[in-house]
Amino acid sequence: MPTPSQDARDAMLSDPITGRAAWSGADLADARDWVQALDAADVAEIDAAFRAVKARGLNFADVKAEDFPLPGLAPKLAALLDEIEDGRGVALLRGLPVADYDDEDLRVLWAGIGAHVGPLLPQSVDGKLMRDVRDEAGGKLQKHAPSVVPGSLTSTQKAQSNGPLRFHTDRADVLGLLCVRQAGAGGESKVASSVAVRNAILRRRPDLHELLCQPYWRTRETQDVGGGQKVFAMPVFSFRDGHFSSQYSRTFVEEAQRLDGVPKMTAAMDEALDLLAEVAEEQCHVFRLEPGDMVFYNNHVVYHGRTPFTDDPASRADRLLYRLWFAPARTRPLPECYRETWGSTEPGAYRGGMMTGKRSQAA
Repeated sequence: MPTPSQDARDAMLSDPITGRAAWSGADLADARDWVQALDAADVAEIDAAFRAVKARGLNFADVKAEDFPLPGLAPKLAALLDEIEDGRGVALLRGLPVADYDDEDLRVLWAGIGAHVGPLLPQSVDGKLMRDVRDEAGGKLQKHAPSVVPGSLTSTQKAQSNGPLRFHTDRADVLGLLCVRQAGAGGESKVASSVAVRNAILRRRPDLHELLCQPYWRTRETQDVGGGQKVFAMPVFSFRDGHFSSQYSRTFVEEAQRLDGVPKMTAAMDEALDLLAEVAEEQCHVFRLEPGDMVFYNNHVVYHGRTPFTDDPASRADRLLYRLWFAPARTRPLPECYRETWGSTEPGAYRGGMMTGKRSQAA
């Protein structure tokens, strides 16, 4: 006779997931409650906190929430955190006057605001806490071959080109992007509810949904210890204690298929990934980040990507985003299969990010 826990798991695997996280692109386009704007008092408070930090000579990587007090902005930040974890999983805070500061000062500003979201996570084996998302290849890598091809671009090279980014998640509970400058053309952001994508696949092809709940082999990220060579297996769709999580990047799945000893995907497993990409495109909301916009994604319930872009450096229209990864205090429990690369699966833990020489627990 099935136990109550087995019944609950069977329901999670066979029933649609309801709630605010199961939105369509049309829903998000029509909604305004996921977007908040800074007012003049907020901007003045941020500037005062920044000037106090700068007077102390603090590096952005050393700034903590107590160094960057934002009591007036606290209600908006609390609403933002609610939207990220208990709402749609995407939130936008706009209106930071980026033109009033140079690029290095903006790192301090962004880290100071971000410290109120949660501790920053390392994004590379050498402990880098902030990533520049920009074209580092001078427009030469706009076309990306599938990663099943030997010598294809790594995930980092793709991100630091002006080519498109397929829907994916990052290895952190929450991702934040500050738009410093936008491209001359293109570079639109794409976001889709992984909950809605999962529901649609369950409805259309329950057989492929079942496969996506089974382990897929992946390589570690290129900026991680053993990146591109070490492999691990975990499902695309996972459940624990009534919470859904999806971790997915097709690049790492394709890279793993090039390595000796890794079990080969079946045609049906590949078809399931094709369907996921197709449904994410159908379900997504496409929008353009403007300078001063800060967008936050819950990587467990949201996929994100971007369109290709063309910079115009002569007019300072060279796309530049600053990326932070956060470990907020309020997060969901994760399945055991996350432990190898996240370090901990418990809610509220300092988890995710990349392995560094000084950090052996959270991967």
